[in-house]
Amino acid sequence: MKKDKKQLGRRERREEDIYRISTLVAGNFELQEVLDHLAEAAVKVTHTRACSIRLLDENVGKLKMRSTYGLSETYRNKGPVTKKDPVISQAFAGEAVVIDDMRVDARIVHPKAARKEGLISQLTVAMKFKDQPIGVLRLYSPKPARFDQDAIRAARLVASQCAIAITNARLFTEAIEGAKMAEQMRLGGVIQRRMIPEKAPCMQGLDVAAIYQPCYQIGGDLYDFLQIDEKTLVVGIADVIGKGIPAAMMMSMFRGTLRAYADGGYGRHSMEEIIHKLNRVTHNECRDGEFITLFIAQIDTENNTLTYCSCGHEPALLLRGGDVIELDAGGLVLGILPETEYIIETIEFKQDDLLLMYTDGLIDAMDFDGRTWGKEEMLKALKKCPRNDAEGLVHNLLRYRRRFSGLASQTDDTSIVVIHRDDNANTCDNNDDCDCREAENC
Repeated sequence: MKKDKKQLGRRERREEDIYRISTLVAGNFELQEVLDHLAEAAVKVTHTRACSIRLLDENVGKLKMRSTYGLSETYRNKGPVTKKDPVISQAFAGEAVVIDDMRVDARIVHPKAARKEGLISQLTVAMKFKDQPIGVLRLYSPKPARFDQDAIRAARLVASQCAIAITNARLFTEAIEGAKMAEQMRLGGVIQRRMIPEKAPCMQGLDVAAIYQPCYQIGGDLYDFLQIDEKTLVVGIADVIGKGIPAAMMMSMFRGTLRAYADGGYGRHSMEEIIHKLNRVTHNECRDGEFITLFIAQIDTENNTLTYCSCGHEPALLLRGGDVIELDAGGLVLGILPETEYIIETIEFKQDDLLLMYTDGLIDAMDFDGRTWGKEEMLKALKKCPRNDAEGLVHNLLRYRRRFSGLASQTDDTSIVVIHRDDNANTCDNNDDCDCREAENC
């Protein structure tokens, strides 16, 4: 009678411990907390002395000790275990590996450590999720030949529950990290959008339009305008190679540098000197694999000139009548070499000329079959677009591209800047009726 009550009490305690494991499966816990609870619960369910949980690191092919119960720190750190270990290989193959005496079994790598710890028998079972091994559960006993079929069944049950709980904990941790990253991306996107001008500049003699379409919440495209005086406008369009927060940080640095040099430099320095300064700053700030493409132009409405430089960027296009002129003078992308020679070119920019600047996301747009829109198709679209309205040209280009790509998702940002030389643009007799952002410029 007493024996029956004892067995009943043991069974109830085991059910309680198994229930405790099931709560870890369903709950939202961090991984280490789950592992520590599982190691303790495994010992209590199987009525053994100690337990260890090792998780597989596929990158290095090793199983890292992540949690123990009933083991000393010395034994815990006795040495590495790899997938090639014969016991691990058997366990990953689906076997429950029983070692009756760790002191003499040739498969034990550290028999001295086991003797010092007072461990004799060992049971190893794999923890698998969707038939893929994620680690091993090991039970230890100070008694020889401790693990029978009942112990193996209990260990397998615990290991299967452990695998689910560990996977759930990992997903929970990833969800937390994902939420943190999403918030960082949101804030980064807010910062980036503050760097993109809300409106094109209102300057007499120039009809200006621009648009930015990010592919992700944070992208690498940038354009900016800086009006030096009533007759001079500096415009730059750039592409920071990279995505996410690092690209946004690099963009912020570059925008500040560009504005500082452009604002304070054109009265004292040539465009060539300013480009060299931008290149050196970019080279100092960029890490390996990072660089910036830039097309920068200075428009003088008094002398009807356009001075430009293309630093590894998609060449801008000058539309004049029925002709399309590619503006490709320049040099390497910024940031590759600290000392790079750049060619600066000055051309006419007269009445009805139109300047089109863009990032490669415009022409690299793909359809559902993976075909790119390409430069040739863009040039064909340009021939169909009216050229007397900068904003109209921007939206017409995007409309033709959408006809090609449909709703296919894109992998790069798109920025377009169009500047139309028009003596009648932004002229007004009464500042109170002016829609310009800065009425004094009209």
